[in-house]
Amino acid sequence: MTTQKLSGLIAATYTPLDDQGHLNLSMIGPMVEHLFRVGIDGVYVCGSTGEGMSLSSEERRTVAEAYVQEIDKRVPVIIQVGHNSSREARQLAAHAQQIGADVISATCPSYYGINELSDLIDCMAEIAAGAPDLPFYYYHIPALTGSRIDVVEFLKRGCEEIPNLVGLKYTDTKLHEFQMCMETDQQRFDVVWGCDEMLLGALATGAQAAIGSTYNVAAPLYRRIIDAMNAGDQVEARRLQLCSITMVRVMSKYPFHTAMKAVLGMLGLPMGPCRPPQGRLALAEVEQLRAELTQIGFFDWCGTKTLESVPHTAET
Repeated sequence: MTTQKLSGLIAATYTPLDDQGHLNLSMIGPMVEHLFRVGIDGVYVCGSTGEGMSLSSEERRTVAEAYVQEIDKRVPVIIQVGHNSSREARQLAAHAQQIGADVISATCPSYYGINELSDLIDCMAEIAAGAPDLPFYYYHIPALTGSRIDVVEFLKRGCEEIPNLVGLKYTDTKLHEFQMCMETDQQRFDVVWGCDEMLLGALATGAQAAIGSTYNVAAPLYRRIIDAMNAGDQVEARRLQLCSITMVRVMSKYPFHTAMKAVLGMLGLPMGPCRPPQGRLALAEVEQLRAELTQIGFFDWCGTKTLESVPHTAET
């Protein structure tokens, strides 16, 4: 098992659907090539962004395999396998290892909340054991799972029961906790940041890698933030991070991932609607979103040419 730490910008990829909400695998190739053009350093498949929890297990296997094939070992592919059934999650993990994924990650079950650290460790141990040859990252996203387990303690005790536990996908806003996770056990663990609009703070805290949704549409902006930080230009880094914050605020006026799919359509990558309950934006909402993004200069700094218009089809 490789234990090389993740680095750079990792796009939490979207799952392309057709107008009827079925998988549209033909768009995965163009999406992957777009991500390479904008400088992505890895992909995170079937997570919150990829609607993993809204897909059947068979669909998740299909999407995972398609991304692994299209990436073709050019950058790391991380497959999110979390499920309310830990047995099902273990099977998804085994499949990820079988198809040649580089890393697995998993949320905790959320319908029946996990309130005890030992229960979380047992659950993650079962899942991670499905792919013993792959590094395992626990996906900490308390806003969606409801889990309030201390993740620092999870790392300290979890490594005793989960041999392939190497780190976290940390999707929360507590920089102090994020820093403590990185420092745990003499910096043993790879802790990857997961809040795009706070990337600058995470970089200042020591982040070396980040996984995010908006890296699909604005990776050049985030690369400039990283470059400014590396150059010691904090004023420029703050200015650029403010662009990210403004962009996220605009998109958050709508169902976020529905809006993101609409933006991908504007950029020539029709990814279809989201699965219910997220759905799709109405045409008027798409045009309003386009106008708001134009007003803040998004199409000037996102690094991708926009289409002349958005078709009245699934790509909106």
